[in-house]
Amino acid sequence: MNKSVDNKEITNELAKGKFTDEMLANMRALIGTDLRTESCVNNEYATRMAILRFAEGIGDDNPLWTDATYAEKSPYGGIIAPPSFIFACLGSIQVGWPGLGGFHCETKMTFNKPIHVGDKIKASVTFDGFDGPTEDSNFGGRRIKDYLRQEYRNQHGELVSTFICSRMRFERTEMQKRASTRTIEIPHPWKEEELIAIEDQVMAEKPRGATPRYWDDVQVGDEMDVITKGPLGLTDFIAFIAAGAAPIPRISAHGVALRRYRKHPNWAFRDPKTHALEPVYSVHYNDYAAKLQGAQIAYDVGIQRTCWQTHSLTNWMGDAGFLKESTSQYRAHVYLSDVVQLGGRVEAKEIDADGNHVVRLYTWAHNQRSQNVMPGTAVIVLPVRNPTGNPADKSTQN
Repeated sequence: MNKSVDNKEITNELAKGKFTDEMLANMRALIGTDLRTESCVNNEYATRMAILRFAEGIGDDNPLWTDATYAEKSPYGGIIAPPSFIFACLGSIQVGWPGLGGFHCETKMTFNKPIHVGDKIKASVTFDGFDGPTEDSNFGGRRIKDYLRQEYRNQHGELVSTFICSRMRFERTEMQKRASTRTIEIPHPWKEEELIAIEDQVMAEKPRGATPRYWDDVQVGDEMDVITKGPLGLTDFIAFIAAGAAPIPRISAHGVALRRYRKHPNWAFRDPKTHALEPVYSVHYNDYAAKLQGAQIAYDVGIQRTCWQTHSLTNWMGDAGFLKESTSQYRAHVYLSDVVQLGGRVEAKEIDADGNHVVRLYTWAHNQRSQNVMPGTAVIVLPVRNPTGNPADKSTQN
């Protein structure tokens, strides 16, 4: 069923663009452009409830973000937001590439300051360019990797965090042709005893909290505690949206949504089952949309997975630690019914150029099929037992 909209059509398909010389030239001309962010801002202020809603939406009940009485006794003197809360201010944004499909493929984060209750966060987004298109691949044909630089500043103009968002862009028709090569058994056939064991693992998790993890005591090769997400249900995916961390642009309903779709027909498709218009973002909760994107069923959001990685890191480092950098690469879809276990290993410890005592970690996220669906890295500042004048741990005092 097609619907004519301003001489264009919204169909029951996602837009199917092609790489062309004209498209590539237009995108090169956009390099260095600052993008409009108004339609993608979810939270301007880090209110207590915004922080709580976000923490609950990623399944992280660390009292440093959720319990005012506990947080008052911490090095911060009150509630702060998880480092990944920046996604609840502005998760990300789209740029150009009309009609092409896209997967978030890599995230690079740097953190400069914590976000306190009451901070006002403003994001700016700049298109830094792209690589490719590459030669044909088995995964989805030719593809491009683009780069958006997102900088988050507080009410004092101080840089809180920088997020380099990279996406793979591809022709949906080519991705769909190769979908059979990625076929797996979905939903996963869990047994009752397996589910009980998984839930027991989740219930046993806890943050290190007020007990400092001293840099002196950490050894190369030490393993992080593992945290578990799943089996992933539709509510887990919806809770992430309700947390304010997505989408691009914000999800809306009824006339508000319809007016946007009439202005931008490529933002939507008509679901043949309900006959309702749905946004392209619904690949993350609508199986039909996900299949149009070349996936089997609905799958997680890239930054959602990074939030899980951040949860595992802040659990491990304790209240006195400070997450300085992290990277994450998204290597496979994480589907409804999947279980993901996240952990890591200390690869090095050093005093960095800023005078901080840091540990460098390799991080991973394994699903039940033994795939590492998100290899990554992290740099964490830790306190030292006997400071010698180096300005270590200065980040935790800001």
